[in-house]
Amino acid sequence: MFNTALDELTDYPFDRLRALLDGLTPPAGMEPLVMSLGEPQHAPPELIAQTVATHANEWGKYPPVAGSADLLDAISDWLKRRYQLPDGMIDPSRHVCAVSGTREALYMAGDIAISRTKRGQTPAVLIPNPFYQVYVGATVMSGAEPVYMSATADTGFLPDFDAVDPAVLERTALAFLCSPANPQGMAADRAYLEHIVGLARKYDFVLAMDECYAEIYDSVAPTGIMEACAAMGGGLSNVLAFHSLSKRSSAPGLRSGFVAGDAKLIQLLKRLRNYGGATIPPPLAAAAAALWRDETHVDANRALYREKFDRADQIIGRRFGYYHPDGGFYLWLDVGDSEQATQTLWTDAGVKVIPGAYLARPGADGVNPGQRYIRIALVHDPETVADGLHRVVDALA
Repeated sequence: MFNTALDELTDYPFDRLRALLDGLTPPAGMEPLVMSLGEPQHAPPELIAQTVATHANEWGKYPPVAGSADLLDAISDWLKRRYQLPDGMIDPSRHVCAVSGTREALYMAGDIAISRTKRGQTPAVLIPNPFYQVYVGATVMSGAEPVYMSATADTGFLPDFDAVDPAVLERTALAFLCSPANPQGMAADRAYLEHIVGLARKYDFVLAMDECYAEIYDSVAPTGIMEACAAMGGGLSNVLAFHSLSKRSSAPGLRSGFVAGDAKLIQLLKRLRNYGGATIPPPLAAAAAALWRDETHVDANRALYREKFDRADQIIGRRFGYYHPDGGFYLWLDVGDSEQATQTLWTDAGVKVIPGAYLARPGADGVNPGQRYIRIALVHDPETVADGLHRVVDALA
């Protein structure tokens, strides 16, 4: 009856996963282990509950759309520390907007960046392939054409922007990039980031830099888009960076993140949020500010992930094209047929993963770059992760 842009979206990956495993059961007597969902399972910092309790008298106040002044200050100070930004580069009132989780904000990037036409043509949106599904939702619901850039082993698991036809770049309104990448875990270096900032400014499109996994890494902190902008003179035109406390602080239920960048785009985001954005209640904003100011819990969180990847190094070894990723908390394993391997792992090992084919689309060559891979989320405690990885190796090797 209703024909909307939503009809153009395929089923969400986890809906497809449920359908794939429908009617299949794990082995009797074996505890099922869900490693398909990137939901952090580490205990959230006690700082959250303590701060919310301290600010309980503020539940009766309407929250500011862009976030409290204290939260914006905490975010701005963190950006300066984390990326060694020069004084004056980030003005919390002009360059930062707090949001209720970055999924909402990434979706809204389509609303503020995509016009009905660009140079008289249908706007294009560049999307790394595989990708976070919200990128496609933001594209399709804004009436733009998704252009998938395959990120494979041949490209270092990062998309090759230079492979995009200049005619497509001319009508590009928005480009998404995730670094460290979900699911491959590769991090872009400064030269790569400076290059795509240059492209965004040359062809006048918005670069939406998804850096939600930036604080989960082994030994080298991933370069951020703000660092690249600082190296290019400090201007933030055409650039938006997205950060979240979900992974950094193991607090996905807090639904707190921020967008920072181009002052004109941040102003548009604030205007849009006045009409349809979920705001952050004052006690939760206070908790978020406390988390951005604290590094102790982040160091402890990072150490747990480091231990799990060290175990993966030992358990998986050279199987399935395994490599130690730069950041994030996923394994991207080459198993030949992602759907068949997913079914086998569930029926033979009681481990639920997600097929890489569900996280990607066929490229211009008709090949789905995720078809051979499965994604495994290392979100449980180290012992549980080790048990799951042993099961994976035993079932597939």
